[in-house]
Amino acid sequence: MAGGPAPTGPSASPLGQAWGYGIVLGIGFLFALGMVFTTWVLRRYNNELQTSEMFSTAGRTVKSGLVASAVVSSWTWAATLLQSSSVAFRYGVSGPLWYAAGATVQILLFATVAIELKRRAPNAHTFLEAVRARYGTATHFVYITFGLFTNILVTAMLLTGGSAVVSSLTGVPTAAACFLLPLGVVIYTMFGGIKATFLTDYVHTVILLVIILTFAFTTYATGDRLGSPRAVYDALQDLSSHTPVVGNAGGSYLTMRSKEGAIFFVINIIGNFGTVFMDNGYYNKAIAASPVHALPGYIIGGLSWFAIPWLCATTMGLAALALQGTQYFPTYPDPMADADISAGLVLPYAATAILGSGGAVATLLIVFMAVTSAFSAQLIAVSSILTYDIYNTYINPKASGKRLVYTSHTCVAGFGLVMAAFSTGLHYAGISMGYLYLLMGVIISSAVLPATLTLMWKGQNFWAATLSPVLGLCCSIIAWLVTTAKLNNGVINVETSGANNPMLAGNVVALLSPAIFIPLLTLIFGVADYDWVSMKNIRLVDDSEVAAAAHLDPEALVGRHTELSPEAEAAEQAKLFRASKIAKITTASMTLILLVLWPMPLYGTGYIFSPNFFAGWVVVGIIWLMCSTLAVGVYPLWEGRMSLKRNFGGMWRDVTGKGPKRHGEHIEVVEGRKTAESGTHTPKEAAADEKAMEVK
Repeated sequence: MAGGPAPTGPSASPLGQAWGYGIVLGIGFLFALGMVFTTWVLRRYNNELQTSEMFSTAGRTVKSGLVASAVVSSWTWAATLLQSSSVAFRYGVSGPLWYAAGATVQILLFATVAIELKRRAPNAHTFLEAVRARYGTATHFVYITFGLFTNILVTAMLLTGGSAVVSSLTGVPTAAACFLLPLGVVIYTMFGGIKATFLTDYVHTVILLVIILTFAFTTYATGDRLGSPRAVYDALQDLSSHTPVVGNAGGSYLTMRSKEGAIFFVINIIGNFGTVFMDNGYYNKAIAASPVHALPGYIIGGLSWFAIPWLCATTMGLAALALQGTQYFPTYPDPMADADISAGLVLPYAATAILGSGGAVATLLIVFMAVTSAFSAQLIAVSSILTYDIYNTYINPKASGKRLVYTSHTCVAGFGLVMAAFSTGLHYAGISMGYLYLLMGVIISSAVLPATLTLMWKGQNFWAATLSPVLGLCCSIIAWLVTTAKLNNGVINVETSGANNPMLAGNVVALLSPAIFIPLLTLIFGVADYDWVSMKNIRLVDDSEVAAAAHLDPEALVGRHTELSPEAEAAEQAKLFRASKIAKITTASMTLILLVLWPMPLYGTGYIFSPNFFAGWVVVGIIWLMCSTLAVGVYPLWEGRMSLKRNFGGMWRDVTGKGPKRHGEHIEVVEGRKTAESGTHTPKEAAADEKAMEVK
């Protein structure tokens, strides 16, 4: 499982260092310049100012299409593409479905928690503020620690996986890639805040989807090296007869029954619960969404994301298996080394095999997009925690909005630098992306259950919320290391501790041990009877100083979040309560389908795919990804058509010399008022109101 140095030989750098530096630096700075320009446009034509509230919450007015796109982009890590292709390479067709299903249900289930957060703590900037409001300082610091653990692990995974691919394809030193990948992201995130992550996430997602569809059509339809599902099927059947997969039904790559694949499935589910429910970035997106758009945003995002690892790995992982014994494969005549598989190099090798240098460039682009978009979400998450939960709470409670903006910028830059250095150290220590992916659940999943109950159950007491994550972490680390020692005659190192069985033990104990500790501590110290009032009393930040410095009227700022009238608040709470009920039913049903009704019959019967079944499997994946492209590529443009018209109209008037729109002709976006952006009514009502408010 060790990462080790970048591979040498024919697979080391099919493109050359100029490509690596050009894409990492050139495209990174292109996005940075684009975000600087976008921020200027939004301020000039839309009255949006980068206040502390806007930086962290985007005015709480983001619509469902953009929320879905941001969820897809920030959940599409480097590991989504690289690790899913690696498990397909190891276990066959089961790997992609185990990966996709095991990481989609968390986003769907999180939709319920997102609605509860907006209902219980409408003015919160982070989930951790709600924890402090309910339990106080000690519990607050426990969850700050787990939240930062999550962000550090995810970011390290992004940079170790991304830098390994950049190094293998271009020869750029891994240490250089670790420092250069975050550079452009830090700049555009500092300028644009969470709004920047939403807008750049959209662009990243569209590019990513187009490239994955290109890979799929080349492999299964138009390519000259495979070109059809039947060609891939025959190659996998031939490979199974010569080198059967241990633990798979009939030793076949074309079956869902895979012992090691099923173990990975469990590890994947548990680890990803931690990285969603303990990642402040997902709560940030829920907070930034307007109330009625949070639920559809997460549902659309989760279902759209499913197709990305499923089709990408079904294409690239299986193409790598099919072509590994041909002269097109970069390592030919040698098979791929285990360290290279763990480092996530199956995808770039497969892309090079089916498309040559063009495939290498496409891989470099999608990995760059995956790393930078997810990294920007991590930057905002960490800066929100450090700014609001530490600085504004314990160091400078009376900090002005201007001071908080400065602190957020400093935290973004500081975290980017620290993680670049940390990831470089992990590389030299031999810790790969695959190792971190399996480890994350061991470290963070013990906080999932108590964190969820903080918003979902009024009976969880202070001691259960505070002690169960810490006790669970101790138990999970003991289980992980003891299992490693028992299975390897006392030898504990990167290779032995990164195997499936020790990681499985640690992950299961981490997620489930709080299910013992919480009832026990509740029994000892009694059931609480929390009234949710302290969460509702979280206050907004006064950004009048920032508005005054920009010579803008605070009342006219678009996205300005204000206190609601009692009537408006009651109406909003009613809508959120209804959305909460819908979310619970919808997400539970989808989870049952994805985890049980679809994969388990295929697993239980040990069915080995026929040529026609495999072809249908691939076609469904391609159709699903096309639907994802419509949902997160086209739908956000349709939803934001009025805003786009307003901004482009303003730019056109400036270019043609007719001057900007007169002051006051913008559409004011204030939650609590019935305007198109407020999110306090349905999208259909919003569109009607927005048309009515257009300036004649």
